[in-house]
Amino acid sequence: MAGLEGVDNGGDENLTMVESREWVMVAYAAKGIPTSDHLKLRTTKLSLDADSIPKDHVAVELLWVSVDPYLRGRMSGQDEGLYFSQFALDEVITTCGIGRVVRSKSSKFSKGDLVSTSFFPFSEYCIIEATSLQMVDQTAGIEVSTYLSALGVPGFAAWVAIEVIGNPKSGSNVFISAAAGGVGMFAGQLAKFKGCRVVGSTGTDEKVKLLKEEFGYDEAFNYNKETDFDAALSKYFPDGIDLYLDNVGGKMLEAVLNHVNARARIAVSGMISQYNQVWTEREGVRNLLNIVGKEVRIEGYLMGSHMDRFDDFTKAMVTYTKEGKLRSKHKIYYGIESFIESLGSIFSSSNIGKLDLTVEKGQLDSNLKVLLQRDKSILGLKWYSFQQRGKLTMQALDSHSGGMV
Repeated sequence: MAGLEGVDNGGDENLTMVESREWVMVAYAAKGIPTSDHLKLRTTKLSLDADSIPKDHVAVELLWVSVDPYLRGRMSGQDEGLYFSQFALDEVITTCGIGRVVRSKSSKFSKGDLVSTSFFPFSEYCIIEATSLQMVDQTAGIEVSTYLSALGVPGFAAWVAIEVIGNPKSGSNVFISAAAGGVGMFAGQLAKFKGCRVVGSTGTDEKVKLLKEEFGYDEAFNYNKETDFDAALSKYFPDGIDLYLDNVGGKMLEAVLNHVNARARIAVSGMISQYNQVWTEREGVRNLLNIVGKEVRIEGYLMGSHMDRFDDFTKAMVTYTKEGKLRSKHKIYYGIESFIESLGSIFSSSNIGKLDLTVEKGQLDSNLKVLLQRDKSILGLKWYSFQQRGKLTMQALDSHSGGMV
């Protein structure tokens, strides 16, 4: 935290003013990965005095941020019919996150409550309307970061693709691209729970091993080595593809359309291979006529259109998590200043699993202590290894499933 005024050593009862760092969009990035030319970290003063907080609002300290590919689409300056509008220039960007209430003028929340929303201002402190927040259950025996992964946007995207759009029968052949990413790692496991044969594509041999040994994929291949996608899909799907979860688009989607079975389904969660290009330079798909001949159903989807199923999703994923059936892997950056680096890592083969950021370096130890205290019923042992440039890799030995986090 940049600085506090009116705070005693025993807590934040007297907190009145904070210096809060926040990420601002200063220029759009039509092509390539956004850099410090496009995003700036600025410091501002924010009053947290009770008189400065409107009725039915709360003051929140941001603790965790979910770093997701969709953020890139809001930084191009080009409205392409996407669900989310572009970030406004010279204003704070928003993201999915978890925070702690430090002062409340709402009957819904009290000081100390953990809350989440998909539209947190990316700032160390903010004042936000209480109706936009959801409570994070601190007694559920589930680690806090799970609310940004298995119980967050990536988990929901995976669940909708498999349970709602795809709904494959046992024995179906399922293919998932970007399979070691935040969505893919859960989607493959959900398809396996339904008795499917699951194959994933990913960018390194290390991740191929991870998919097969940790996430239960039947097969996986490294698209940087097996660059003839048609040949690879012929090899791994001799009986064709019944369901494809598309996270990458481009050449992979084109290859899949040559291997789909009759009445196959394709759920389109994203097309990360195309995000850093203007639309006129993106790769076209030349064999769309196969959709007609095979009667293929392709469906893009947005989380907001499936909120009527959110309770079903939460119930299922909480059960899988508590039973130790669902495995995950996280890469965590710490310090609000590491956001640009964390965002860039999404578009490299170095990223594995769900990418999160813990906002305050100084609070890292206390955050992890909280996780350990809350996870004793689920996790038998945890260890943490620090890496260079402010990155933290969390690994956990799950005493129930032997899973790696």
